[in-house]
Amino acid sequence: MASPVKNQSSVVVFILLGFSDYPELQVPLFLLFLTVYAVAVVGNVGMIVTIKINPKLHTPMYFFLKHLSFVDFCYSTIVTPKLIENLVVEDRSISIKACITQFSTCVTCVITEMVMLALMAYDRFVAICNPLLYTVSMSPRRCALLVTVAYSWGIISSIVLTYSLLVLSFCETKIINNFVCEYSVFLSASCSDKHFSETMLFIFANLNAFCTLLIILTSYLFIFVTILKMHSASGRYKAFSTCASQLTVVTIFYGTILFLYCIPNSKNSGLVVKVGSIFYIVVIPMLNPLIYSLRNNDVKESLRKLMYLKIISQ
Repeated sequence: MASPVKNQSSVVVFILLGFSDYPELQVPLFLLFLTVYAVAVVGNVGMIVTIKINPKLHTPMYFFLKHLSFVDFCYSTIVTPKLIENLVVEDRSISIKACITQFSTCVTCVITEMVMLALMAYDRFVAICNPLLYTVSMSPRRCALLVTVAYSWGIISSIVLTYSLLVLSFCETKIINNFVCEYSVFLSASCSDKHFSETMLFIFANLNAFCTLLIILTSYLFIFVTILKMHSASGRYKAFSTCASQLTVVTIFYGTILFLYCIPNSKNSGLVVKVGSIFYIVVIPMLNPLIYSLRNNDVKESLRKLMYLKIISQ
């Protein structure tokens, strides 16, 4: 019987091939991902600072957006530097402990982002469908509690899924045709029974996706019904504009994940999986602050003032 991962972590390593199959693209991809990561960091940190220093943005909607930007920043920082490094070094190995650490932190961020998007949809539902109760329903204390629940559930889910990996055994060094330590990486590298791990993945992946999507879709169903009942065209436009940015983010985020994990693996080539993973792991954290800043006039005005003050101080 193979020994558990904790006894093998000092011997067994994973080799993340990444995009090594395309040596002529290593330099262009390095420059591309470095630029994307820089934009993601500047965008998300800028969003956090802008919301924090502008009292006008101290509302529940921007409170959730600030935490979404923080999660995107953490998510991008966990994976992208290692991806960039593997494009310029010969040794692409990563220890099992480091791989599990990357996986667990990624799971925390992904599930927290799912819950955060659901909370933002619920916030818009209360603001548009029950505006008279908005200040009571979305009080600062309740918003802080909801965000705490989002982080807590992300951590709990990560602990459970990480434990389901720690019971696996790994017998030898494994070459992985990917750039990130996903759950499938550990399952393919394991030489022990995977039934428990696969069951836990199935339960938690579907539970999180179904519950958060249900909250988002239900919230926006009521929002659209309420908007259609409005008599003022300007009122309908204003109400819809407050939801447009989040709808764009939700569509891109869930669309990519559903494309990757709801289509049978036989229909997805290794390159398609890697490109899809790149999109939702690396690109989406860059797109989110751009989408919200472009579609929210308050954020755009605050960013312009922030840049103006920075230029003046120099």
